[in-house]
Amino acid sequence: MTTHDFLERLRGVDLVARTGRVRKILPTYVEADGPCVPLGSLCAIETTPAAGGGPSASTLAEVVSVNRDSVILAPFEEGAPTFSGARVTACAQANAVPVGDAFLGRAVDALARPLDGRRPVRADRQHLLERPATSPLERDTPRRVLETGVRAIDGLLTLGHGQRVGVFAASGVGKTSLMTQLANQVEADRCVICLVGERGREVEALWSRDLSAKAKARSTLVAATSDQAAAMRVRAAEYALALADHWRQQGRHVLLLLDSVTRLAMAMREIGLAAGEPPTVRAYTPSVFAAIPKMVEQCGALKAGGSITAIMTVLSETDEVDDPISEMMRSLLDGHIILSRGLAEQGHFPAIDVPRSVSRLAGDLTDGRRRASAGKASALLSVYESARTLIETGVYIRGSNVEIDHALDRRPSIIEFLKQAQDERTPYEACTQALNNLIPAGA
Repeated sequence: MTTHDFLERLRGVDLVARTGRVRKILPTYVEADGPCVPLGSLCAIETTPAAGGGPSASTLAEVVSVNRDSVILAPFEEGAPTFSGARVTACAQANAVPVGDAFLGRAVDALARPLDGRRPVRADRQHLLERPATSPLERDTPRRVLETGVRAIDGLLTLGHGQRVGVFAASGVGKTSLMTQLANQVEADRCVICLVGERGREVEALWSRDLSAKAKARSTLVAATSDQAAAMRVRAAEYALALADHWRQQGRHVLLLLDSVTRLAMAMREIGLAAGEPPTVRAYTPSVFAAIPKMVEQCGALKAGGSITAIMTVLSETDEVDDPISEMMRSLLDGHIILSRGLAEQGHFPAIDVPRSVSRLAGDLTDGRRRASAGKASALLSVYESARTLIETGVYIRGSNVEIDHALDRRPSIIEFLKQAQDERTPYEACTQALNNLIPAGA
Protein backbone atom coordinates (compact mmCIF):
# COMPACT_ATOMS: atom_id res chain seq x y z
CA MET A 1 0.00 0.00 0.00
CA THR A 2 1.45 3.36 -1.07
CA THR A 3 1.34 6.26 1.38
CA HIS A 4 -0.26 9.42 0.03
CA ASP A 5 2.12 12.34 -0.62
CA PHE A 6 0.10 14.55 1.72
CA LEU A 7 0.65 12.17 4.63
CA GLU A 8 4.37 11.99 3.88
CA ARG A 9 4.62 15.77 3.98
CA LEU A 10 2.55 15.95 7.17
CA ARG A 11 4.93 13.58 8.94
CA GLY A 12 7.81 15.92 8.13
CA VAL A 13 6.15 19.00 9.67
CA ASP A 14 7.32 20.07 13.12
CA LEU A 15 4.18 21.28 14.91
CA VAL A 16 6.10 22.57 17.94
CA ALA A 17 7.18 26.22 17.90
CA ARG A 18 10.85 26.22 18.94
CA THR A 19 12.18 29.64 19.85
CA GLY A 20 14.98 31.46 21.66
CA ARG A 21 16.35 34.96 22.19
CA VAL A 22 19.49 36.66 20.89
CA ARG A 23 22.04 37.40 23.62
CA LYS A 24 25.26 38.23 21.72
CA ILE A 25 25.88 39.74 18.26
CA LEU A 26 29.25 39.69 16.49
CA PRO A 27 30.13 40.55 12.87
CA THR A 28 30.25 36.88 11.76
CA TYR A 29 27.84 35.10 14.09
CA VAL A 30 24.94 35.47 16.51
CA GLU A 31 24.62 33.68 19.85
CA ALA A 32 21.18 32.84 21.27
CA ASP A 33 19.76 30.84 24.18
CA GLY A 34 17.70 28.71 21.80
CA PRO A 35 15.89 27.16 20.04
CA CYS A 36 16.62 23.54 20.87
CA VAL A 37 17.47 22.22 17.38
CA PRO A 38 20.22 20.04 15.89
CA LEU A 39 23.36 21.22 14.10
CA GLY A 40 22.68 22.50 10.58
CA SER A 41 19.09 23.60 11.24
CA LEU A 42 17.77 26.86 9.83
CA CYS A 43 16.38 29.58 12.07
CA ALA A 44 14.74 32.97 11.46
CA ILE A 45 16.23 35.82 13.50
CA GLU A 46 14.02 38.83 14.14
CA THR A 47 15.45 42.05 12.71
CA THR A 48 14.89 45.73 13.47
CA PRO A 49 11.58 47.04 12.06
CA ALA A 50 11.84 49.24 9.00
CA ALA A 51 11.73 53.03 9.34
CA GLY A 52 8.18 54.29 9.75
CA GLY A 53 7.09 51.65 12.24
CA GLY A 54 6.47 48.86 9.74
CA PRO A 55 6.18 45.21 10.78
CA SER A 56 9.35 43.47 11.97
CA ALA A 57 11.13 41.23 9.50
CA SER A 58 13.57 38.35 9.89
CA THR A 59 16.80 37.00 8.43
CA LEU A 60 17.76 33.36 7.99
CA ALA A 61 20.71 31.79 9.77
CA GLU A 62 22.18 28.30 10.15
CA VAL A 63 22.99 26.65 13.47
CA VAL A 64 26.75 25.95 13.40
CA SER A 65 27.36 25.13 17.08
CA VAL A 66 25.16 23.74 19.86
CA ASN A 67 26.10 24.18 23.51
CA ARG A 68 24.27 23.16 26.66
CA ASP A 69 22.67 26.58 27.14
CA SER A 70 23.20 28.33 23.80
CA VAL A 71 23.44 27.98 20.02
CA ILE A 72 25.73 29.78 17.55
CA LEU A 73 24.07 30.89 14.30
CA ALA A 74 25.77 31.98 11.07
CA PRO A 75 23.45 34.45 9.27
CA PHE A 76 23.00 34.15 5.50
CA GLU A 77 23.07 37.95 5.23
CA GLU A 78 25.97 39.88 6.71
CA GLY A 79 25.14 42.93 8.80
CA ALA A 80 21.50 41.95 9.37
CA PRO A 81 20.02 44.60 11.72
CA THR A 82 19.10 42.34 14.62
CA PHE A 83 19.25 43.28 18.30
CA SER A 84 19.75 41.80 21.76
CA GLY A 85 16.65 39.91 22.84
CA ALA A 86 15.43 39.41 19.25
CA ARG A 87 13.30 36.31 18.78
CA VAL A 88 14.93 33.29 17.10
CA THR A 89 12.48 30.79 15.58
CA ALA A 90 13.33 27.37 14.16
CA CYS A 91 12.25 26.90 10.54
CA ALA A 92 10.10 23.90 9.66
CA GLN A 93 11.52 21.37 7.16
CA ALA A 94 14.86 23.17 7.12
CA ASN A 95 16.67 20.15 5.68
CA ALA A 96 14.48 19.97 2.55
CA VAL A 97 15.19 22.15 -0.48
CA PRO A 98 13.21 22.68 -3.71
CA VAL A 99 14.42 20.74 -6.77
CA GLY A 100 13.17 19.60 -10.16
CA ASP A 101 13.02 20.50 -13.83
CA ALA A 102 11.52 23.90 -13.00
CA PHE A 103 15.10 24.99 -12.25
CA LEU A 104 16.38 24.27 -15.77
CA GLY A 105 17.49 27.45 -17.48
CA ARG A 106 17.42 29.37 -14.21
CA ALA A 107 20.05 31.15 -12.11
CA VAL A 108 19.37 31.05 -8.36
CA ASP A 109 21.16 31.72 -5.10
CA ALA A 110 21.80 29.27 -2.26
CA LEU A 111 18.23 29.71 -0.97
CA ALA A 112 16.66 29.02 -4.41
CA ARG A 113 15.82 32.69 -4.91
CA PRO A 114 16.09 33.87 -8.54
CA LEU A 115 19.15 35.83 -9.69
CA ASP A 116 18.05 36.20 -13.31
CA GLY A 117 15.38 38.85 -12.72
CA ARG A 118 12.54 36.44 -13.44
CA ARG A 119 9.72 35.29 -11.17
CA PRO A 120 10.48 32.83 -8.32
CA VAL A 121 10.89 29.19 -9.28
CA ARG A 122 7.78 27.13 -8.52
CA ALA A 123 9.21 23.71 -7.72
CA ASP A 124 6.91 20.75 -7.12
CA ARG A 125 9.51 18.54 -5.42
CA GLN A 126 11.65 18.64 -2.29
CA HIS A 127 14.99 16.94 -1.70
CA LEU A 128 16.91 16.43 1.53
CA LEU A 129 19.95 18.65 1.74
CA GLU A 130 21.82 15.99 3.69
CA ARG A 131 21.14 12.36 2.75
CA PRO A 132 22.57 9.14 4.18
CA ALA A 133 25.84 8.09 2.59
CA THR A 134 25.56 5.65 -0.33
CA SER A 135 26.94 2.18 0.36
CA PRO A 136 30.26 1.56 -1.44
CA LEU A 137 28.82 -1.57 -3.07
CA GLU A 138 25.93 0.44 -4.52
CA ARG A 139 28.36 2.56 -6.49
CA ASP A 140 29.47 1.77 -10.01
CA THR A 141 32.78 2.18 -11.79
CA PRO A 142 32.49 4.54 -14.78
CA ARG A 143 32.32 2.52 -18.00
CA ARG A 144 31.29 5.13 -20.59
CA VAL A 145 33.69 7.70 -21.98
CA LEU A 146 32.80 11.31 -21.20
CA GLU A 147 33.18 13.24 -24.45
CA THR A 148 34.35 16.76 -23.62
CA GLY A 149 35.37 17.93 -27.10
CA VAL A 150 38.73 19.05 -25.64
CA ARG A 151 41.54 17.13 -27.37
CA ALA A 152 43.97 17.34 -24.46
CA ILE A 153 41.40 15.67 -22.19
CA ASP A 154 39.73 13.22 -24.59
CA GLY A 155 43.04 12.21 -26.13
CA LEU A 156 45.46 11.96 -23.21
CA LEU A 157 43.34 12.23 -20.03
CA THR A 158 40.17 10.35 -20.95
CA LEU A 159 37.33 10.75 -18.45
CA GLY A 160 34.23 8.64 -17.76
CA HIS A 161 30.60 9.24 -16.78
CA GLY A 162 30.53 9.56 -12.99
CA GLN A 163 34.21 10.42 -12.54
CA ARG A 164 35.31 13.04 -10.00
CA VAL A 165 38.07 15.29 -11.37
CA GLY A 166 39.87 18.38 -10.13
CA VAL A 167 41.21 21.27 -12.22
CA PHE A 168 44.19 22.66 -10.27
CA ALA A 169 45.89 26.02 -10.86
CA ALA A 170 46.83 29.31 -9.27
CA SER A 171 44.82 32.41 -10.15
CA GLY A 172 44.71 33.73 -13.71
CA VAL A 173 45.65 30.51 -15.56
CA GLY A 174 42.29 29.74 -17.22
CA LYS A 175 40.30 27.51 -14.85
CA THR A 176 37.01 29.35 -15.35
CA SER A 177 37.48 29.50 -19.14
CA LEU A 178 38.02 25.74 -19.28
CA MET A 179 34.97 25.14 -17.07
CA THR A 180 32.85 27.30 -19.38
CA GLN A 181 34.03 25.31 -22.41
CA LEU A 182 33.13 22.05 -20.65
CA ALA A 183 29.68 23.38 -19.73
CA ASN A 184 29.03 24.12 -23.40
CA GLN A 185 30.53 20.98 -24.91
CA VAL A 186 30.08 17.99 -22.56
CA GLU A 187 27.10 15.82 -23.47
CA ALA A 188 24.97 15.43 -20.32
CA ASP A 189 21.26 15.21 -19.51
CA ARG A 190 21.52 17.94 -16.89
CA CYS A 191 24.22 20.40 -15.85
CA VAL A 192 24.53 22.13 -12.47
CA ILE A 193 27.01 25.01 -12.35
CA CYS A 194 27.97 26.15 -8.86
CA LEU A 195 30.03 29.33 -8.41
CA VAL A 196 31.28 29.79 -4.84
CA GLY A 197 33.03 33.01 -3.86
CA GLU A 198 33.30 34.30 -7.43
CA ARG A 199 33.17 37.92 -8.51
CA GLY A 200 29.68 39.09 -9.43
CA ARG A 201 30.92 40.23 -12.84
CA GLU A 202 32.09 36.70 -13.69
CA VAL A 203 28.76 35.20 -12.63
CA GLU A 204 26.91 37.59 -14.93
CA ALA A 205 29.31 37.03 -17.82
CA LEU A 206 29.09 33.25 -17.63
CA TRP A 207 25.30 33.12 -17.49
CA SER A 208 24.43 35.98 -19.84
CA ARG A 209 27.20 35.74 -22.43
CA ASP A 210 29.40 32.64 -22.29
CA LEU A 211 26.86 29.80 -22.13
CA SER A 212 25.20 28.79 -25.40
CA ALA A 213 21.40 28.64 -25.59
CA LYS A 214 21.54 24.82 -25.76
CA ALA A 215 23.76 24.58 -22.69
CA LYS A 216 21.67 27.06 -20.71
CA ALA A 217 18.43 25.17 -21.43
CA ARG A 218 19.74 22.04 -19.67
CA SER A 219 21.60 23.91 -16.89
CA THR A 220 20.98 25.43 -13.47
CA LEU A 221 23.33 28.05 -12.05
CA VAL A 222 23.72 28.28 -8.26
CA ALA A 223 25.88 31.23 -7.22
CA ALA A 224 27.11 32.86 -4.03
CA THR A 225 29.52 35.72 -4.68
CA SER A 226 32.57 36.67 -2.65
CA ASP A 227 30.78 39.52 -0.85
CA GLN A 228 28.08 37.24 0.58
CA ALA A 229 28.15 35.62 4.00
CA ALA A 230 30.17 32.44 4.51
CA ALA A 231 26.99 30.49 5.29
CA MET A 232 25.56 31.39 1.87
CA ARG A 233 28.75 30.28 0.11
CA VAL A 234 28.74 26.90 1.84
CA ARG A 235 25.03 26.35 1.29
CA ALA A 236 25.41 27.12 -2.43
CA ALA A 237 27.61 24.02 -2.84
CA GLU A 238 25.27 21.90 -0.71
CA TYR A 239 22.24 23.04 -2.72
CA ALA A 240 23.97 22.36 -6.04
CA LEU A 241 24.71 18.81 -4.87
CA ALA A 242 21.07 18.33 -3.85
CA LEU A 243 19.89 19.40 -7.33
CA ALA A 244 22.38 17.05 -8.99
CA ASP A 245 21.46 14.15 -6.69
CA HIS A 246 17.77 14.59 -7.44
CA TRP A 247 18.35 14.22 -11.19
CA ARG A 248 20.75 11.33 -10.66
CA GLN A 249 18.04 9.46 -8.75
CA GLN A 250 15.90 9.80 -11.85
CA GLY A 251 18.56 7.86 -13.78
CA ARG A 252 20.06 10.87 -15.55
CA HIS A 253 23.68 11.75 -16.23
CA VAL A 254 24.42 15.03 -14.45
CA LEU A 255 27.47 17.22 -15.00
CA LEU A 256 28.36 19.14 -11.83
CA LEU A 257 30.81 22.03 -12.25
CA LEU A 258 31.99 23.49 -8.93
CA ASP A 259 34.20 26.60 -8.94
CA SER A 260 35.96 26.58 -6.56
CA VAL A 261 36.58 24.07 -3.76
CA THR A 262 39.24 26.34 -2.24
CA ARG A 263 36.83 29.24 -1.76
CA LEU A 264 34.31 26.77 -0.34
CA ALA A 265 36.94 25.59 2.16
CA MET A 266 37.67 29.21 3.10
CA ALA A 267 33.97 29.80 3.82
CA MET A 268 33.87 26.62 5.93
CA ARG A 269 36.95 27.83 7.80
CA GLU A 270 35.27 31.16 8.55
CA ILE A 271 32.21 29.40 9.97
CA GLY A 272 34.30 26.90 11.92
CA LEU A 273 36.38 29.61 13.59
CA ALA A 274 33.21 31.53 14.51
CA ALA A 275 31.81 28.33 16.05
CA GLY A 276 34.90 27.95 18.21
CA GLU A 277 36.74 25.17 16.38
CA PRO A 278 40.51 25.06 16.80
CA PRO A 279 42.55 26.17 13.78
CA THR A 280 44.91 23.61 12.24
CA VAL A 281 47.20 23.84 9.20
CA ARG A 282 46.74 27.21 7.37
CA ALA A 283 44.07 27.93 10.04
CA TYR A 284 41.64 25.49 8.40
CA THR A 285 39.35 23.95 11.02
CA PRO A 286 38.81 20.18 11.41
CA SER A 287 35.28 20.42 9.98
CA VAL A 288 36.74 21.47 6.60
CA PHE A 289 38.67 18.21 6.28
CA ALA A 290 35.57 16.26 7.38
CA ALA A 291 32.94 17.97 5.19
CA ILE A 292 34.69 18.18 1.81
CA PRO A 293 35.38 14.40 1.49
CA LYS A 294 31.67 13.77 2.13
CA MET A 295 30.74 16.18 -0.67
CA VAL A 296 33.16 14.48 -3.07
CA GLU A 297 31.77 11.04 -2.18
CA GLN A 298 28.21 12.20 -2.88
CA CYS A 299 29.14 12.35 -6.56
CA GLY A 300 29.78 9.42 -8.89
CA ALA A 301 27.86 6.67 -10.69
CA LEU A 302 25.32 4.29 -9.11
CA LYS A 303 24.55 0.70 -10.07
CA ALA A 304 20.84 1.55 -9.90
CA GLY A 305 21.40 4.04 -12.73
CA GLY A 306 22.30 7.68 -12.99
CA SER A 307 25.59 9.42 -12.40
CA ILE A 308 27.10 12.73 -11.31
CA THR A 309 30.28 13.64 -13.13
CA ALA A 310 31.94 16.22 -10.90
CA ILE A 311 34.57 18.62 -12.23
CA MET A 312 35.83 20.85 -9.43
CA THR A 313 38.36 23.65 -9.64
CA VAL A 314 41.00 24.01 -6.94
CA LEU A 315 42.60 27.43 -6.56
CA SER A 316 46.11 26.62 -5.36
CA GLU A 317 48.14 29.12 -3.36
CA THR A 318 51.13 28.87 -5.73
CA ASP A 319 51.94 27.34 -9.11
CA GLU A 320 53.45 24.35 -7.28
CA VAL A 321 49.97 23.10 -6.25
CA ASP A 322 51.10 21.92 -2.82
CA ASP A 323 48.80 23.66 -0.32
CA PRO A 324 46.60 21.64 2.13
CA ILE A 325 43.36 21.82 0.13
CA SER A 326 45.12 20.84 -3.11
CA GLU A 327 46.82 17.89 -1.41
CA MET A 328 43.55 16.72 0.12
CA MET A 329 41.63 16.99 -3.16
CA ARG A 330 44.26 15.08 -5.13
CA SER A 331 43.93 12.21 -2.66
CA LEU A 332 40.11 12.18 -2.91
CA LEU A 333 39.47 12.58 -6.63
CA ASP A 334 39.62 10.12 -9.53
CA GLY A 335 41.99 12.35 -11.45
CA HIS A 336 43.52 15.79 -11.56
CA ILE A 337 44.10 18.24 -14.41
CA ILE A 338 46.89 20.71 -13.65
CA LEU A 339 47.08 23.96 -15.56
CA SER A 340 50.46 25.53 -16.30
CA ARG A 341 51.11 29.26 -16.00
CA GLY A 342 53.99 28.90 -18.45
CA LEU A 343 51.70 27.50 -21.14
CA ALA A 344 49.03 30.12 -20.39
CA GLU A 345 51.58 32.92 -20.80
CA GLN A 346 52.48 31.49 -24.23
CA GLY A 347 48.84 31.77 -25.33
CA HIS A 348 48.34 27.99 -25.16
CA PHE A 349 44.69 27.12 -24.40
CA PRO A 350 43.76 24.99 -22.61
CA ALA A 351 46.97 25.32 -20.58
CA ILE A 352 46.93 21.69 -19.41
CA ASP A 353 50.24 20.35 -18.14
CA VAL A 354 49.73 16.81 -19.47
CA PRO A 355 52.74 15.05 -17.84
CA ARG A 356 51.68 16.30 -14.38
CA SER A 357 47.99 15.49 -14.91
CA VAL A 358 46.32 12.10 -14.63
CA SER A 359 42.97 10.38 -15.13
CA ARG A 360 42.87 7.31 -12.90
CA LEU A 361 40.18 5.69 -15.06
CA ALA A 362 41.67 6.32 -18.51
CA GLY A 363 43.21 2.85 -18.64
CA ASP A 364 39.82 1.18 -18.10
CA LEU A 365 38.00 3.39 -20.62
CA THR A 366 40.33 3.08 -23.63
CA ASP A 367 41.78 0.22 -25.69
CA GLY A 368 45.43 -0.81 -25.84
CA ARG A 369 46.21 1.16 -29.01
CA ARG A 370 44.76 4.36 -27.55
CA ARG A 371 46.55 3.88 -24.22
CA ALA A 372 49.89 3.33 -25.97
CA SER A 373 49.51 6.47 -28.11
CA ALA A 374 48.50 8.62 -25.12
CA GLY A 375 51.31 7.23 -22.98
CA LYS A 376 53.91 7.85 -25.69
CA ALA A 377 52.76 11.44 -26.28
CA SER A 378 52.87 12.18 -22.56
CA ALA A 379 56.32 10.56 -22.24
CA LEU A 380 57.71 12.67 -25.09
CA LEU A 381 56.45 15.85 -23.43
CA SER A 382 58.00 14.73 -20.13
CA VAL A 383 61.37 13.99 -21.76
CA TYR A 384 61.43 17.46 -23.31
CA GLU A 385 60.58 19.10 -19.95
CA SER A 386 63.38 17.22 -18.20
CA ALA A 387 65.88 18.51 -20.79
CA ARG A 388 64.34 21.98 -21.26
CA THR A 389 67.16 23.84 -19.52
CA LEU A 390 69.83 22.15 -21.64
CA ILE A 391 67.89 22.75 -24.85
CA GLU A 392 66.99 26.39 -24.24
CA THR A 393 70.50 27.37 -23.14
CA GLY A 394 72.03 25.73 -26.22
CA VAL A 395 74.05 23.22 -24.22
CA TYR A 396 72.33 20.17 -25.72
CA ILE A 397 73.71 18.91 -29.04
CA ARG A 398 71.54 16.75 -31.30
CA GLY A 399 72.69 13.16 -31.44
CA SER A 400 73.69 13.08 -27.77
CA ASN A 401 70.48 11.35 -26.67
CA VAL A 402 68.02 9.44 -28.89
CA GLU A 403 65.01 10.06 -26.63
CA ILE A 404 65.60 13.82 -26.45
CA ASP A 405 66.06 13.96 -30.24
CA HIS A 406 62.78 12.09 -30.69
CA ALA A 407 61.02 14.47 -28.27
CA LEU A 408 62.40 17.50 -30.14
CA ASP A 409 61.10 16.14 -33.45
CA ARG A 410 57.60 15.26 -32.20
CA ARG A 411 56.92 18.06 -29.73
CA PRO A 412 55.71 20.72 -32.24
CA SER A 413 53.03 18.39 -33.65
CA ILE A 414 51.96 17.26 -30.14
CA ILE A 415 51.62 20.88 -28.98
CA GLU A 416 49.56 21.69 -32.07
CA PHE A 417 47.28 18.75 -31.24
CA LEU A 418 46.81 19.94 -27.65
CA LYS A 419 46.03 23.58 -28.51
CA GLN A 420 42.51 24.58 -29.51
CA ALA A 421 40.20 27.57 -29.35
CA GLN A 422 37.73 27.90 -26.49
CA ASP A 423 34.76 27.58 -28.85
CA GLU A 424 36.25 24.65 -30.82
CA ARG A 425 34.80 21.19 -30.25
CA THR A 426 36.55 18.08 -31.60
CA PRO A 427 34.39 14.90 -31.88
CA TYR A 428 35.77 11.96 -29.92
CA GLU A 429 36.36 9.76 -32.97
CA ALA A 430 38.17 12.59 -34.78
CA CYS A 431 40.32 13.09 -31.69
CA THR A 432 41.19 9.38 -31.62
CA GLN A 433 42.13 9.39 -35.29
CA ALA A 434 44.28 12.51 -34.90
CA LEU A 435 46.09 10.97 -31.93
CA ASN A 436 46.75 7.72 -33.82
CA ASN A 437 48.14 9.69 -36.77
CA LEU A 438 50.27 11.75 -34.39
CA ILE A 439 51.78 8.68 -32.69
CA PRO A 440 51.79 5.81 -35.21
CA ALA A 441 51.70 2.25 -33.91
CA GLY A 442 55.18 1.10 -32.88
CA ALA A 443 56.56 4.67 -32.81
